[in-house]
Amino acid sequence: MELRNVTGFSEFLLLGLSEEPELQPLIFGLFLSMYLITVLGNLLIILAVSSDSHLHTPMYFFLSNLSLVDICFTSTTIPKMLWNIQKQNRAITYEGCITQMHFFLLFAGLDNFLLTVMAYDRYVAICHPLHYMVIMNPRLCGLLVLVSWIISALYALLQCLMVLRLSFYSDLEIPHFFCELNQVIQLARSDNFLNNMVMYFGAVLLGVGPFICILYSYSKIVVSICRIPSAQGKYKAFSTCASHLLVVSLFYGTSLGVYLSSAVTQSSHSSATASVMYTVLTPMLNPFIYSLRNKDIKRALKRFLGITFMKGPIVLGLKKCT
Repeated sequence: MELRNVTGFSEFLLLGLSEEPELQPLIFGLFLSMYLITVLGNLLIILAVSSDSHLHTPMYFFLSNLSLVDICFTSTTIPKMLWNIQKQNRAITYEGCITQMHFFLLFAGLDNFLLTVMAYDRYVAICHPLHYMVIMNPRLCGLLVLVSWIISALYALLQCLMVLRLSFYSDLEIPHFFCELNQVIQLARSDNFLNNMVMYFGAVLLGVGPFICILYSYSKIVVSICRIPSAQGKYKAFSTCASHLLVVSLFYGTSLGVYLSSAVTQSSHSSATASVMYTVLTPMLNPFIYSLRNKDIKRALKRFLGITFMKGPIVLGLKKCT
């Protein structure tokens, strides 16, 4: 088999979660349902926050950005997977693989940074409540989101440029349901030492770094909550960050579980199955976590849905009178 650098005519094969033909309809229906729930749930969060002036605060500004990123995050992988199952074709072009990898890394990095920014927001709200609106001003909030986008985009671009220097066999098979960076690098036939170093350095910088910042923020939050004299005050302070803490635990817990399981089992298909936890399940559950534990979000959703459903009968009634 000839070793050569793949070009535009080359196609890779995404082996997916299972190669059993009888399981494909089940996988298609399951992932289509989860994708629709993810898009609808996060879209409702965005619409509720944007339609309610009471939610135009830093916390909900970051939440709406997180919902937007979660929609884009799942949209980089699931539609292609569903298309391949429907067409019974596992192929993805070399350009398509690089593009998918770029946007996956971009939105994964944004998830990390936005969760870190939200932890800082909760730290300021609980530890410095009197200066909250001064510190978390609109300019700083916009700057934090902008910097998150820039760093994530540069990191994704760097990793993709590093992959472009690698050589592959022309019939490369990727044992995953999307072009995952680590899988692609390990399947390269040229020297990938530099790619591995950059990948591990990026994982530490963009994964471990934000996680340490989150832990530091919550250590300060716990100390401040313990100093509150009343039990009611402690509960109120903790309830303001409970949803975010649950989302952080879910995101980092599932991500860590993926890499631990892949390291222990050394199975590519088990790693692909475990990846579903943080690529699909976590973005799907985030809207439920924030809406079920947040009275403001529930009230905004009820008001938004009530206005939306009431507009139809009113318009029909006017047409009928004319």
